[in-house]
Amino acid sequence: MRFLLVEDNPQLAAAVLDRLSLDGHVVDHAGDLATADGFISTTDYDLILLDIMLPDGDGRDFLNAHRARGRTTPVIVLTARSEVSDRVGALDMGADDYIAKPFDFAELEARCRAVLRRQAGTATNVTRFGNASLNRLAGTLDVAGKSVELRNRELRLLEVFFAAPGQIIPKPKLVDRLFSYDEEVSENAIEVYVGRLRKHLEGSDVSIVTVRGLGYRLSVP
Repeated sequence: MRFLLVEDNPQLAAAVLDRLSLDGHVVDHAGDLATADGFISTTDYDLILLDIMLPDGDGRDFLNAHRARGRTTPVIVLTARSEVSDRVGALDMGADDYIAKPFDFAELEARCRAVLRRQAGTATNVTRFGNASLNRLAGTLDVAGKSVELRNRELRLLEVFFAAPGQIIPKPKLVDRLFSYDEEVSENAIEVYVGRLRKHLEGSDVSIVTVRGLGYRLSVP
């Protein structure tokens, strides 16, 4: 998954980036609203983590503008304000969740998972197609009763496919979902990860099909 973190505290931002990156997520960091606007104008994000008090404005104005443009990207508000009125106000403006600073990173990760599940319309961390089952929380793929532990980028790539079964996903979009702006990679890297996933899926009735000149498609029963 690709996240945007809008946070002006460099120490907190570094800690959040490190923690979410360990989970295999791609996280872009904006220290102010202007930078955040630049990011969302060029990149589609799965989730935005948004601070309220920023050097060039109020994160709530950013949230209002984000929703006014019809953008449905989930937003979790991060702020030191813990009054009930502040939480209610952020949620009424269109935030999907709210977490007060200081927060435990395990709770932040859990809230991210919960928001992404709601966005996908599911109440569980497990997605099943045929005899293949992906457990996002455990980071495992079960095929016909055999469990395989996935590496972080394998997990995130398979999440993308499992979220859009039957749809053709272009290589550039897969690069965008797996790698940040700071990483210089070619589309060949996607071929390597797809090759690994195909091996993990052997024996299942789910497969990743190459659509020549267009990208890849998850074929499900």
